[in-house]
Order: sequence, then C-alpha cells, then structure tokens
Amino acid sequence: MKAVCGANCDECVFFKTKKCAGCKKCWIAKYIENGKDYYEEFKKSLIKEFNDLNIDGMPKIDELYPLHGEYVNLEYRLPNGEKVKFIDDNAAYLGNEVECPFNDESTKKCFGLLANMNFLLVCEYEENGNNPELLVYKKR
Repeated sequence: MKAVCGANCDECVFFKTKKCAGCKKCWIAKYIENGKDYYEEFKKSLIKEFNDLNIDGMPKIDELYPLHGEYVNLEYRLPNGEKVKFIDDNAAYLGNEVECPFNDESTKKCFGLLANMNFLLVCEYEENGNNPELLVYKKR
C-alpha cells in the first residue's frame, strides 16, 4: 500500500507496529491532498529556508523526505548535562541527512534536517546518530 506521501506502508516498521497515525492524521498528507503542486511549493520554501541558514560546512539541500519522528528524534545534551528531545516520536516531519564534506577517514559527520509547519531543526552528528549537537532550532 502506498501512502499519500509516496511511502510504501507495507515496508514501514512504524505502519506495521501501528505507531503511524496514518494519512488521515498526517499534516504532510493534508498538504498533498490540497494539490501536489501546493505541496512541492511548500517543500521548496522549506529547502530555501534551510539553505538560507548558511551553516558552515552544510551542503546545499535539494530535497526533503517524509520521516517518522521516532526514527529521527535524537537526544541532545544541554550545557547543564541534561539530555532532551525536541520533537514528537509519533509525528511526521520533512527532513534529510547530508554528509559533511569535511569528513576524513577517522570521522564521519552528517547534518540532520527536520521541519514541519512550525519549525526548522538542524543538527550535526556522528555515524548512527551518535553525539548529536543541535545547531539550529528555529520557529517559522
């Protein structure tokens, strides 16, 4: 079964474990239902906002993909040592992961980008989401 956003629900662990709220409750699906062109324009505006942040070392973003919150909700260490999560495990987001172009053989870092209608989030982390550092959390 294909979701409105194009995801293959039959291969999605969140759909199979019933953690997915489904298209009827998904803000991304609601955007798409207003028209594919409307959705694509919204994604373009998010991509422009990400690129306009001019984050040092972050490659230009050219696409965003629907992502499930539980898959991308990293814990960030605050200056006081406390660890916090900033997004909802049960929500959908548009996002992407891009590799840092300054990686060497000993270090591989990536930039993680997430957005919804209300915010942009950019972080940097090591392989497998280890040692994430929040770079930007910005209201839209």
